[in-house]
Amino acid sequence: MEDQQQKQDQKLEQNKKEQPMSFLAKVIVTGLFGGIFWSLLAYFSYIFSFTEISPNLVLQPWAVGDWKDGTLGQFIGISIIGLLSIGVALIYYAFLKKFQSIWAGIFFGVALWAIVFYVLNPIFPDLKSVAELERNTIITTICFYVLYGVFIGYSISFEASEMNQQTEPAPSNN
Repeated sequence: MEDQQQKQDQKLEQNKKEQPMSFLAKVIVTGLFGGIFWSLLAYFSYIFSFTEISPNLVLQPWAVGDWKDGTLGQFIGISIIGLLSIGVALIYYAFLKKFQSIWAGIFFGVALWAIVFYVLNPIFPDLKSVAELERNTIITTICFYVLYGVFIGYSISFEASEMNQQTEPAPSNN
């Protein structure tokens, strides 16, 4: 009778243990959240004229119409940046997760900035060259990319370190 009661208790929702998220799922969530959060902050900096570049820049090569210049275009741009950021986080996961230094995130952010503003510049018709951008725009965007890189880098490196500590056997005191 008691054995049967224990089996019934284990089937109850409140008695089930929650399965932890896989490391890859955490990387995806980190990328999505990081992209949305930092591009939303960048949008606020655009509103307050700290930068002349807004999140809807990502829509410029593909979307047609004036809607992309309004608030809807900004929030769709933020959402797309969030999705693209998943790929960026997966790249960090694949190549840099073992680095525990803040410098890895800083260099990653600066490298992303250089890729967007130098390499990908030709595909964005509304993006001026770096030489033509205002100083405030350059400084603000570099800062956002560095902060984004540190956020992605530290989050993924921390999770990788935690996973390694859980899988390593405990040292014995012999």
